[in-house]
Amino acid sequence: MTKLYGSSLSRSARSLWALEELGVKYEHLPIAPSEARSPENLKRNPNGHVPVLEDDGVVVWESMAINLYLAEKYGKNSIWPSELAAHAGIYMWSFWAMSEVEPHLLTILHHRIMNPPEQRDEKAAQAAVEALKAPLNALEVSLKGKEYLLGKNFTIADLNVAAVMSWAPMMRLDLSSTPNVQAWLQKCLGREANKKVRGLK
Repeated sequence: MTKLYGSSLSRSARSLWALEELGVKYEHLPIAPSEARSPENLKRNPNGHVPVLEDDGVVVWESMAINLYLAEKYGKNSIWPSELAAHAGIYMWSFWAMSEVEPHLLTILHHRIMNPPEQRDEKAAQAAVEALKAPLNALEVSLKGKEYLLGKNFTIADLNVAAVMSWAPMMRLDLSSTPNVQAWLQKCLGREANKKVRGLK
């Protein structure tokens, strides 16, 4: 039995989206991030984080690692292309999202939404907005003339990057200067699998 531990209000949403996209039968155990350091979860992930995947005796943590594993195992006829070059593109964009985009989005999220008002620093948030311009421009250029990151088909690369970028609308991040990114993100987030996950705990 495939199990996914973690609330959809955390990075676990990325892996829930992958499971739904792939049509894998799974059990969802919605552990909140605040409960992730429980003795039970520390046995699954010694870092004390979610998500954690259990799949036929295999335990995987880190949302991107989970998604790459799921796509390779279950998505060969859907979101996991057969070509090795496409795999390189999937790894490239997935790691890019984590290193070039997510840290800045987290800074904005903390200083505009999550932190108590007295701990918010708008200068830090604005600096992160500025820092995002270069990677978003790179994404904009890469999407020119393409439906998705690797071409005409939606792959796990799109899911992983869009899952990271999904915080942008919540923060009302202005994407009007990158229309390719804006249209691509709306298309990805509008997929039925993602909309289903957003309705979970």
